[in-house]
Amino acid sequence: MRIARFSIDGNVAFGAVEGEKQDELVLDIIKGIPFADFELSGTKVPVSKVRLLPPVLPNKVVAFGRNYADHAKEMGNEVPGAPFAFFKPATSVVGPGDEIQYPSFSQDVHHEAELAVVIGRLCREVPRERVKDVIFGYTCANDITARDVQKREKQWARAKGFDTSCPLGPWVETELDPHDLTIQLTVNGGQRQLGRTSEMIHSIEDLIVNISEAMTLLPGDVILTGTPAGVGPLHVGDEVAVTIEGIGTLTNKVVKRG
Repeated sequence: MRIARFSIDGNVAFGAVEGEKQDELVLDIIKGIPFADFELSGTKVPVSKVRLLPPVLPNKVVAFGRNYADHAKEMGNEVPGAPFAFFKPATSVVGPGDEIQYPSFSQDVHHEAELAVVIGRLCREVPRERVKDVIFGYTCANDITARDVQKREKQWARAKGFDTSCPLGPWVETELDPHDLTIQLTVNGGQRQLGRTSEMIHSIEDLIVNISEAMTLLPGDVILTGTPAGVGPLHVGDEVAVTIEGIGTLTNKVVKRG
């Protein structure tokens, strides 16, 4: 099931996405919230009539770096022997169609296409055999990075945590085998990144076991699983799109920060 979060006439709701052709998609509005038992209302609205929002509002975004060998190599880094985590704040999250605001303190902002895992229940110290039980679903992410700031400051808080640096969407797919999916990213229609989730060094199970040893994960929290090779610069005016097999396409435009 594809579950989207959207606004219409000043109200925010969740809905199940129905249909295949983009111009024919409709939302069956959900009664309640999708992290608990819910029912479909039967009230339907065309996707074209709503504004799609970030599919979740995470308490935290836990991101894992250097999880694809070719990306680590292109950045001149060693492959980490264990998962390597950092955080993006909730204020970095934007949704499909939202603007990525080019930060005033950087001159070298890069795209990073990633598979995002959405947590579905409160959990801590999750054993490997129960990882599937705590996952709500999967969505597309773009780990926007101020590369010059990342290199200069060493700590990644500003480089990866600035406002609008974490586009998510367009919705959450709850029924998906995530282990061998195509990930691609285009800028203005030209392909920049192309990889498969099977190329991850540390699996989704590895990542969730690792981070849940240290902290409690809450429903709606997001885990970013790393990016394949091909990262590169974005400029004001660019349209950047992340497409993941079985999920869909997340598109955003880069604008000058006002």
